[in-house]
Amino acid sequence: MRCPFCGYPETVVKDSRAIMGGSVIRRRRECVRCGKRFTTYERVEEGLPYVIKKDGRREPFNRDKILTGLKKACEKRPISVERLEAIVDEIERELLNNSAREIESKVIGEMVMKALKKLDKVAYVRFASVYREFKDVGEFTEVISSLDDTGEFENEGEGEDQG
Repeated sequence: MRCPFCGYPETVVKDSRAIMGGSVIRRRRECVRCGKRFTTYERVEEGLPYVIKKDGRREPFNRDKILTGLKKACEKRPISVERLEAIVDEIERELLNNSAREIESKVIGEMVMKALKKLDKVAYVRFASVYREFKDVGEFTEVISSLDDTGEFENEGEGEDQG
């Protein structure tokens, strides 16, 4: 493993442990040359589907894209990165169980929206505004006014075909 700080090709594993139910191995490593420590994660590369983008392009599933979107939506919100990673893990697991070879990005987006709706209203509205490409303030108002006190939406399912 190459050191991310100095680029030296040799590191020593200081600690290894299974996380996320044993599906991921977390390793603490130390560079032999500069002595700096860093963490790596190992997971089995499983048969995740290809994602069909809005424009018809196909690309391999990339969990980092989902995590980046979640982090942006949850910026300055009281939500841990661990919780966001757990959401991505849940989505990944669901896609693996689906066993489809390809999946539309719209379906993944709706999975993210569903998770955010349960997690945080503000993050949900932020994500929705980008994902559904809001064009004006009226669309924000519509989504916000559809929230009730429980965080659920009165008009469930509206607008899903916009993504």
